[in-house]
Amino acid sequence: MSLQHLAASTVDAYTLTGGRLVATTAAFVALAGAIAGGLALARRVGRRGTTGALVAGMIGTVVGGWVVATADGGPGSGSGVVGGYAALALGVLAVVLGGIAAARSSHPA
Repeated sequence: MSLQHLAASTVDAYTLTGGRLVATTAAFVALAGAIAGGLALARRVGRRGTTGALVAGMIGTVVGGWVVATADGGPGSGSGVVGGYAALALGVLAVVLGGIAAARSSHPA
């Protein structure tokens, strides 16, 4: 296998593949959950913000994990690995922030 053959099998950096689309969408959902969790923790939104953070965080974590687990290659391959890891990290952050906000709201200080 030649070096040219390896270079030809990679996807252009700006090509939107199915894996990249799913991973990017999951990362944006998880980012929205992290923002909602931060606002819920700052007590700027109520129970809906806490629930939204937990749900969006779980969706981002599950879909991001699925993308990473089923990826055919590494970064630059078009399989969405980078977006999957971003969705995983932001999803975990959203769940943690939403969980802390939920714990604070159920136990008044």
